Amino acid sequence: MPIKSIVDANYRFIAAYQEVNARIAQRQHALALYITLTVSLLAALVALKPGEGSGQLPIEWLVLGFPVASTCLAFLNYKAERAITNLRHFLSTLERLGSAHESLPSYNTDPRWAMGANKARRFHDFAAAVLVAGGNAIGLGAVIKIYPDRMAENPLAIWITAAVAIFSFVALLLIPRWSYKPANDHG
Repeated sequence: MPIKSIVDANYRFIAAYQEVNARIAQRQHALALYITLTVSLLAALVALKPGEGSGQLPIEWLVLGFPVASTCLAFLNYKAERAITNLRHFLSTLERLGSAHESLPSYNTDPRWAMGANKARRFHDFAAAVLVAGGNAIGLGAVIKIYPDRMAENPLAIWITAAVAIFSFVALLLIPRWSYKPANDHG
């Protein structure tokens, strides 16, 4: 029966790694979605610029779309990071079966490999944070420049947008704290 359990562990290992790769791809898709939403919001702000009948347009609501998109990106990145962390704990447990990690290189139990992967993935978090900061700054700048009177009448929309954008930016920078750490993995 030991052969059967090794085969089962191998299939579980492969399936878990496929899931890790899917979660990494989800992070990329979330970033692409964020960029698409931000560019679409900017296009809408420009297309709806003041003119006849523009006083009725919900610009105050439209500007709130920037931090909503940023918050969604932060939540999706957090979800993916937690899933990757849980899967890597599982993979670490599988790599330790029969003390295999003592005689074979182990990507998830050896901090040299595991922490290197985390550091490489951090650039995604930094890129997301830069895009969130830039997207919200451009969005706020555009709405203030294109609709100065409307924004002067509704400063709360600007303050809410800025506050939520800052929250999203900080959240994206904090996500690496929840990354997988093999030193704490006693599975």
